[in-house]
Amino acid sequence: MTLSEELKWRGFINQTTLSDIKVLDNKKQPVFYHGYDASADSQTVGNLAAMMLDRCFLRHGYNAIILAGGATSLIGDPGGKDAERELQTPATVARNVKAAEKQVKKVFSGYKFTMVNNLDWTKSLTVLSFLRDIGKHFSMTPLIQRDYIAKRLGESGPGISYAEFSYTLLQGMDYLYLYDKYNCTLQLGGADQWGNCLSGVDLIRRARGINVNAITLPLVVNKSTGKKFGKSEDGAIWLDPAKTSPTEFYQFWINTEDQRVEDYLKIFTELDKTTVESTMRQHSAEPAARIAQARLAEAVTVLVHGKTETENSKKVTDYLTNQKPIDKASWSDMRLIRSEISDIRTSQTDTITDVLVKAGLATSKSQARTFLSDGSVYINNEVVKRDNFTPQDFKGGRLLLRRGKVLKNTALVENS
Repeated sequence: MTLSEELKWRGFINQTTLSDIKVLDNKKQPVFYHGYDASADSQTVGNLAAMMLDRCFLRHGYNAIILAGGATSLIGDPGGKDAERELQTPATVARNVKAAEKQVKKVFSGYKFTMVNNLDWTKSLTVLSFLRDIGKHFSMTPLIQRDYIAKRLGESGPGISYAEFSYTLLQGMDYLYLYDKYNCTLQLGGADQWGNCLSGVDLIRRARGINVNAITLPLVVNKSTGKKFGKSEDGAIWLDPAKTSPTEFYQFWINTEDQRVEDYLKIFTELDKTTVESTMRQHSAEPAARIAQARLAEAVTVLVHGKTETENSKKVTDYLTNQKPIDKASWSDMRLIRSEISDIRTSQTDTITDVLVKAGLATSKSQARTFLSDGSVYINNEVVKRDNFTPQDFKGGRLLLRRGKVLKNTALVENS
């Protein structure tokens, strides 16, 4: 595939200033930049979609400038927010920038790219120079008409501070700086960044008389919840293994809905069209085997956490889903399992209700009984509604007790 063909096939194009994206195939715009927010101490799987877009351009020979928002994160992007963000301290943002840089370098391993921080060219900027050199080129009318600003300024809106209102000017200035220093003529971003991307395009046209371009990719949305992709019932799915363990990360992808797995294979992996189509044919022939989900989970976890962590995650998941019997787990496998879930010792008088509470899978015995009656409790991946353990439940003195369908909510129960 050419770059333009691959971008279309993977669903990476939302909006663009290019009249024909086939121009990308000629590498007439060989340097692009993509900025990453530093308002949190880790990127999420939602950010990973943007990184996969970047990798697509890198595979096709483009030069990348990856920007960490050390300055813009001190202000806060008002896009998609109904109220003012709480300002973070410079020290917090600096730590977040380092964390973002570390994760980006890992995901982009094997590729050459330039890493920059927009704080470097804004920290010494004076108010007068900013207003004269940047602000003078912006008209207020189109700015206040942008959806997210108009919503905040509307009759029932909470309003917007001058700081957040100025965010789009700062991002436009980033593009101008990178054009001047690196001859960067293409900006990539998420769909919610379209207005900010246009600020840079307009600024360079007005200040330098040059036409540059921007491309945004669609926001990946969980169609079941309507939320941005990467939000589970327990919170965001992070790239930082200290916040979302590799096993939780792997299991997140294993749990992908059938109707979305093909899309995610295109977005979050670099499997080619032939391989994706072959995988989906196998999946359609035997949906219960979850072949596509397994292929997806392995590819993404290897990219983010490496082969060793992926293999360990697969082992733990196989036991938690009863694909491998828990009594056959080796000492090293048991160590992996215990690192991921609670390990509870039972007495002969303990009921299932008692152990659900001990393991933190229920907050009270009454809640535990409700889970049992609702069919939300599993022993070794089989639903149980009784409150007493039986000798057959224990395999080699062990069993796996789970509440709900999320594998993370499992406890290893062992006889005392």
